[in-house]
Amino acid sequence: MFDVSACGRLGLGLALLWCLDTAGASTPPPCNPAELAYVGTDGSGIWTFRFDACAGTLTGLGQTADAKKPRWLLKHPQLPVLYVAAEGAQTDGRVFAYAIAEHTGGLNPMGDASAGGAGTTHLWLDAPSMTLLAANFGTGSTSSLTLHTDGRPGVLVSSIQAYGSGPHRRQASPHAHGIAVDRTGRHALVADMGADRVFVYGFNRSTRSLAADWPNVQRAYQAPAGSGPRRAVFSATGHMVYVLSELSAEITALRWDSTLGSLEAVQTLPLTTPGFEGVKSASELAPSRDGRFVYAGNRGENQILVYRADADSGELELVQRHPSGGDVPWAFDIHPSGQWMLVAHHRSQRLSLHRIDKTSGRLSDTGVTLDVPAPVSVLFVN
Repeated sequence: MFDVSACGRLGLGLALLWCLDTAGASTPPPCNPAELAYVGTDGSGIWTFRFDACAGTLTGLGQTADAKKPRWLLKHPQLPVLYVAAEGAQTDGRVFAYAIAEHTGGLNPMGDASAGGAGTTHLWLDAPSMTLLAANFGTGSTSSLTLHTDGRPGVLVSSIQAYGSGPHRRQASPHAHGIAVDRTGRHALVADMGADRVFVYGFNRSTRSLAADWPNVQRAYQAPAGSGPRRAVFSATGHMVYVLSELSAEITALRWDSTLGSLEAVQTLPLTTPGFEGVKSASELAPSRDGRFVYAGNRGENQILVYRADADSGELELVQRHPSGGDVPWAFDIHPSGQWMLVAHHRSQRLSLHRIDKTSGRLSDTGVTLDVPAPVSVLFVN
């Protein structure tokens, strides 16, 4: 079985295709005129869109589910099941599961479970062990949950409470913001915006449990004070980790040692343009399907940045600063074909569709937009 979780967050359906492709499988599937896209909002709704991957068009299907502040969306790698990280009440973030109706795009509730903390904001599915991992922004904890064979979330297996704080007013306590499991399946990286750290937790696929740092060994990567790590994603080869810091709007390339479970910084680049005097803010980070490029969201200047990743060193080179197509690009997703990017703009309440040149990695705006209230997450489902 391929380790889907090692391929970074591009949506689990995309991750599976990407893994198969990099493992020497056939070329990407032909375009489909009847795919789906789901959008989580900063309110109570999940909205559905029909995506024509052949023509590059979007059609709104309306609100199809109700969940309090659905912050992150993730699809099961084999089943038509959508997982939603819902911020929930002050002490109880939730993970909801919905059965996807292929022909209508409807979402039918299958069940939900506690995420083991408050302000649940990110999910990761480790396919080999069928374990769902949840990052809880409010409490700074990271949890693991079992999954039933039909895709329903099961019981809470483990929960790790982070430690630390930072100098920024938003860093009074830990705020877990993103999870990624390495390809060995023995380590889970958690980017913590409040603690200025990328924690390296042990992960046991047999027991589906997380473990804190080894006794007397601090494996966490200490980011610069006040930087606020938001995402940590692995490179295509797995030997590099790219960290996006929200508060300083920077991207850092780190060398990953899977034997020791350690990170070593080799490069840091600013997302903001020289002389920028506004509030710095970074949002999303994802590699291209083939791993040759890395895309980062710059909320402070309403841009998507394109970087070329060196195959040997893993270092990044800026290729393009591209207008995101709206105000405050909060999230984006890359289509499984590698040819499209859908960007969700929180302030202008708009989705914008962009075309990706797979040779150069560069983006171009298609002009296709659709309105949706306060979007904060977006996911292609095919």
